[in-house]
Amino acid sequence: MLATLKRLFKHRWLDETDTRRAIPPDMVKRLAQRVAASEKRHSGEVRICVEAGLPTSYILRGATARDRAVTMFGKLRVWDTEHNNGVLIYLLLAERAIEVVADRGLNRKVTPQEWREIVARMGGAFRDGRFEDGLTEALAEVSALLVQHFPLAPGEADTNELPDEPVLG
Repeated sequence: MLATLKRLFKHRWLDETDTRRAIPPDMVKRLAQRVAASEKRHSGEVRICVEAGLPTSYILRGATARDRAVTMFGKLRVWDTEHNNGVLIYLLLAERAIEVVADRGLNRKVTPQEWREIVARMGGAFRDGRFEDGLTEALAEVSALLVQHFPLAPGEADTNELPDEPVLG
């Protein structure tokens, strides 16, 4: 019970103001531009979501950052792409937790070890408070996988199925 209370306090201590301080509007704009540029090279869709803390209901039931990332993957409709190749890059500030959730089309082609390595590389930047560097690196690595497995054919235009702007909460 004490661990749950400590965790609850940690997640309630941070709010959207902290998220916007970590990811200011100019960074949101740059990240959206990077997502848009990435998606011109492949048929996948990439979303970035940064949240300060988990909702209270998640903490009380012992849910993890991964549980929340999977929920946000659904809420943001990242699963709803034509080729089942959407990817969510999720950052939870309260726990400095990073999750990458990919739809089944891409998951069939990328090993769990590759995803863990991407998350590990992002972790160093986030631990140092370099959120833009970490998100940019993650986007570059996810984009490389999407270009490798779902490239656009020469002359094929990208259909932008989801918004490019990061979601902050």
